[in-house]
Amino acid sequence: MSKLYIIPTPVGNLEDITLRAIRLLGEVDFILAEDTRQTGKLLQHLSIQKRMQPFHQHNEHRNTPQIIKQIQSGMTAALVSDAGTPGISDPAYLLVKSCIDSGIDVECLPGATAFVPALVQSGFSTDKFVFEGFLPHKKGRQKRLGELVTETRTLIFYESPFRLIKFLSELESFMGGTRQVAISREISKIYHETRRDTVTNLLIHFTNHPPKGEIVVVVEGYDKNKTTDTIQ
Repeated sequence: MSKLYIIPTPVGNLEDITLRAIRLLGEVDFILAEDTRQTGKLLQHLSIQKRMQPFHQHNEHRNTPQIIKQIQSGMTAALVSDAGTPGISDPAYLLVKSCIDSGIDVECLPGATAFVPALVQSGFSTDKFVFEGFLPHKKGRQKRLGELVTETRTLIFYESPFRLIKFLSELESFMGGTRQVAISREISKIYHETRRDTVTNLLIHFTNHPPKGEIVVVVEGYDKNKTTDTIQ
């Protein structure tokens, strides 16, 4: 039966994968992998041997039509990213949309994604939140930050450890130094940590202790009753 499965993979600990994900990775005809070397390590750990095809942001437009033909021929495929759920700051949208437009069944399994545990353990409101992922590096970055200053919902960002200091400096400038922030890094890995403090204090800490690993920044929503919040 022609079908595309979207399969989340662990963001850290390799035990964070579902039994169904393991079964399907072994049953599909082929696997579309963001990095075949990275996925190969996971498959080796799971004792799965399966044909893989690279599928990432640099080849998705070129390769999608051929992948559609393969699935339409009666094959089943699994799409995985290096870590987490494909489509969450990773390629997936174009292929999923193309499959739907072509009448191919698409199913996304529930599973690992970095921002959910970071949000829940932040201590901020989880009933309403805004996931921003990676902000633009240049064009539109300042404009978007300005638009988010008075956002009352909890804000979630992905950031590189090499740009974290710049990002915290921008938050301090736009939202004020007393806005509460929780920074989680290396989620589900051996050196996982979450630090909760004001923007200014976190800026000082990470300036003195340069961070490593994947980072999720969770920012408390704007509260008009907190007069210490500075609006740029």
